[in-house]
Amino acid sequence: MKTIKVSKQAKTVNALLNKARQEGVILRAPDGNEFILAEIDDFKREIELTRGNKRLMKLLDDRARQKASVLLEEAKKRLGTEQLPNELRILAARSRGKILG
Repeated sequence: MKTIKVSKQAKTVNALLNKARQEGVILRAPDGNEFILAEIDDFKREIELTRGNKRLMKLLDDRARQKASVLLEEAKKRLGTEQLPNELRILAARSRGKILG
């Protein structure tokens, strides 16, 4: 990580630093990227609290184990559509705008 000194003349940056002294700030760039601005001690504490949140950690662990995609057959099983008669599958597809006619 790189340290950058901020001069007193950098009004906008100093205003953001003052806000970050009160609570962490999320900065969103025009391209949508987000950055955290927080006091180092507060950020360390936030990480400790986050790691102590067992439900969040379980959710993150579960998500990390998920496959990136689901095969079509698996999706059908999960949705229960492989059991539907052909006529009902057509009606379901029509209701989703997949089949015209």
